[in-house]
Amino acid sequence: MFLKPSKFPAQALALISLGSLAALGAALIAQHQFGIRPCAWCVMQRGVFLLIGLVAGLAWLLRGQRLLRSLGLILVLALAVAGVAAAGFQHEVANKLASCDLTLADRIVSGLDLETLWPSVFMVTATCADAAQYRLLGLGYEIWSGLLYLGIAVLAFLALRTRR
Repeated sequence: MFLKPSKFPAQALALISLGSLAALGAALIAQHQFGIRPCAWCVMQRGVFLLIGLVAGLAWLLRGQRLLRSLGLILVLALAVAGVAAAGFQHEVANKLASCDLTLADRIVSGLDLETLWPSVFMVTATCADAAQYRLLGLGYEIWSGLLYLGIAVLAFLALRTRR
C-alpha cells in the first residue's frame, strides 16, 4: 500500500510544502513569462503560499517531534483557511473594485515592505479590476488559488486526524 497511516502526516506535509511552493512558482512563471500582472490580493496569496510551504517543509523535517509536527499542521490548516478567505474575498469583492489601494491586502503588503524586500515576487503591478481579467482554463486565478488552499486545508485536517 502506498500510503501507510503512520506515515500519512509526514507525506501530507511534504506534499503540502511542494504543492505550495509549486503554486508560487507557477504564479511567478505566469507573471514573468506570460505577462500576468498581480494585484495586491494576488501578491498576498503568494505570501500565504510561501508561508505554508515553509511551515509544512519545516514540520516535515522535524521527524520524531510529534507535538511540533502537529503544531505545524495546525498552522498550515489556519494559513490555508486564511488563503481560502483571501481568494474568496478577491473573487467576490476585490475583483469588482477599480483599485486595491487601502484594502487589507494592500496594507499587509505595504506594511511588511514586501515589494522592497523581494520585488520580483511581491511587486504589485495591477489593480484588482485588471487582475480579474486573467483566466486559466476558463477560471480566474483566484479560483485556482482558492481550490488549492481548500485542498491543502483538507489534507492538513486529515493528517491531524490521523495523528490522534
